[in-house]
Amino acid sequence: MLHPQARALIDFMERSGLPPAYTLSPADARRVYRERRAFTQPDPPVVAEVRDLHAEAPQGRIPLRLYRPAGTTTGTALPVLVYFHGGGWTIGDLETHDTLCRSFANGAGCAVVAVDYRLGPEHRFPAAVDDSLAATYWVQRNAAALGIEGTRIAVGGDSAGGNLAAVVALAARDAGDLGITFQLLIYPATDMRRIAPSHTTNGEGYLLTRDSITYYHDHYIDDPAHDLDWRASPLLHPNHENLPPALVLTAGYDPLRDEGREYAERLTAAGSKASYVCFDRQVHGFVTMGKVFDEANTAVAFCAASLRAALFR
Repeated sequence: MLHPQARALIDFMERSGLPPAYTLSPADARRVYRERRAFTQPDPPVVAEVRDLHAEAPQGRIPLRLYRPAGTTTGTALPVLVYFHGGGWTIGDLETHDTLCRSFANGAGCAVVAVDYRLGPEHRFPAAVDDSLAATYWVQRNAAALGIEGTRIAVGGDSAGGNLAAVVALAARDAGDLGITFQLLIYPATDMRRIAPSHTTNGEGYLLTRDSITYYHDHYIDDPAHDLDWRASPLLHPNHENLPPALVLTAGYDPLRDEGREYAERLTAAGSKASYVCFDRQVHGFVTMGKVFDEANTAVAFCAASLRAALFR
């Protein structure tokens, strides 16, 4: 059964007549996402440090934001989570996921570096992948200056960001020159073909709809052949062996539920370690909505505890 709090939010949005993102231009959808986040997101917790940075990359500067958890000093080298925000590769930024990144830093006791990768349709696939990889390498190379431990790097993200985190972990494994300790994959998009059964069963009425997914997909992918590229669909990589341990978290009423579960199963079948947890009563995007969803706070605490266990063992 859908959680009553999720039902209440969906009913409120329907009564309010709020236009769905797929009816808006990307610029307007980004603005609305930033403006509405205060309605569902908790107040940002206090951390020891927040610093805006940028990574130099061949494709240009990539904005980053570094968080250090409350109770730590700049002289303490910490493990780090490199985090990629959700938003369908089209919306979202450092501000929309500021509270979540602060919560992960405090809950896990690690540093967090949030990545403001380029978005579609202005910058289509594989721009977001290129930026995510470049930013992660930059964090590793500049670990000492950032006060972090370059040998204990986790990657993570929600939705589109979970997709990018999985791709970075695969690319790092293939290259062999960037050690990743852990993957935090929150309702990740793993298969651009969008053929899993939950795309049908959960495709209407639960915030993220088939129309929304098509909107985001088409702003990111401009060639159908790219759906089969593992950098867009990490589920389709031919080899899921020897990947860092992963936590894959999904929501029961999410169109992306089944491809997230399938990705966890693919990791496990290949001998990589993966834990899979589904919040059966929740909808896509719930993790950032701790002001209105109690289970969002449970999920954030669980993710943070998993990060702490992986990075500090």
